Amino acid sequence: MHTLLKNGKIISHDNQLIDVSIWLKDGKIHAIGEAFDDDIFDHPIDQIIDVKGQLITPGLVDVHVHFREPGFTYKETIKTGSQAAARGGFTTVCAMPNLDPVPDTVEKFKKVQEIIARDSVVKTLQYAPITEKLRSEVLVDQLELKKAGAFAFTNDGVGVQTAGTMYLAMKEAAKNKMPIVAHTEDESLLFGGVMHAGKRSKELGLPGIISATESSQIARDVILAEETGVHYHVCHVSTKESVRVIRDAKKAGIHVTAEVCPHHLILVDEDIPKDHGYWKMNPPLRATDDQQALIEGLLDGTIDCISTDHAPHGKEEKCCSFRQAPFGIVGSEYAFQLIYTYFVKSGIFTLEQVINWMAIKPAELFNISKTGRLEIGAPADLAIFDLDTAYTVDDQHFLSKAVNTPFVGRTLYGDTQYTFVDGKLVWQKAIEDGK
Repeated sequence: MHTLLKNGKIISHDNQLIDVSIWLKDGKIHAIGEAFDDDIFDHPIDQIIDVKGQLITPGLVDVHVHFREPGFTYKETIKTGSQAAARGGFTTVCAMPNLDPVPDTVEKFKKVQEIIARDSVVKTLQYAPITEKLRSEVLVDQLELKKAGAFAFTNDGVGVQTAGTMYLAMKEAAKNKMPIVAHTEDESLLFGGVMHAGKRSKELGLPGIISATESSQIARDVILAEETGVHYHVCHVSTKESVRVIRDAKKAGIHVTAEVCPHHLILVDEDIPKDHGYWKMNPPLRATDDQQALIEGLLDGTIDCISTDHAPHGKEEKCCSFRQAPFGIVGSEYAFQLIYTYFVKSGIFTLEQVINWMAIKPAELFNISKTGRLEIGAPADLAIFDLDTAYTVDDQHFLSKAVNTPFVGRTLYGDTQYTFVDGKLVWQKAIEDGK
């Protein structure tokens, strides 16, 4: 398959938009230039797409999604989750193992991979759990799961509660040259909390979650990571204390990396208008000073990348009080758009920085082949965004099965126009619009 993308723009290393055309051939980026003469092509072009001055980026990489299959397919499936990712410009995603059954053996893990191979429209890399059934203290067979294709090890959704279990898991992962990816949450400090402990939780009469629930476990884990030499990655950082611990750990030379989610960068607990489950997420929306620490952490390199933590749930589950609703917010279909609208257009982040945090850096952190790069010979994983036209987040057009997000109705820029995976067109805006 030969595809020519003409009249596009890419971001340069000095944050300038430059004119570009890109030739995709046999699933790879074959040539990049301002324009191509007809006599350069050694094969008839199968499709020519006039990008009309829109932004072409490497396909986005999301190291934190929940696809819910097997076990919870009323919330999401690998097919619908991957379609939602493609809609957002993501070409590689990493799926969490809080499934039913938990893929804690090679046999169960391979069954998930079979569904991915059959149904996913983007590159989906599957995590394996740290412990059997997530909540046990029994470690999985890491080596065999690595051989089966596990991306990394995590118990995302719950924190590893005992230091001894985490130490042994890290020690084994270091030996196997595999990352440990941690949802950090000390359950002994939860005290039944459902949202951030602060003024707003008191106003709503809801039990709060203190910041130390997250940061204390990160502090424990970075010491264990130093002891074992493992690559330790922190999921969805949300507090200023967590940022401080991670910054200090990096200064000490510990191999720790971290991610942050768009909702924690944009929203705070004071934004929660009422007791409604769409605002309930884990970690919760924090205070303004936490939000500022997260932004500063991205800018100074303490936080390495942006992920979505796309966490779909059934509508009836979320349309209720914080007390009954499950934690989670969907994010695959508009994450880039949120960051571009709220941070690039306002001058807080550059477009070059955002592409680095959402494509280049996550691929580098986890050594995901040549994904996340626009270069000749790399996989033709690309996204094309319209930076100039406003659109409204409309849950009637979501490809995800779930709509649990408070961002519905927001006006954003940067809507995805095309997404290519290995040169294959897997999302096209015109099709959504019925054109």
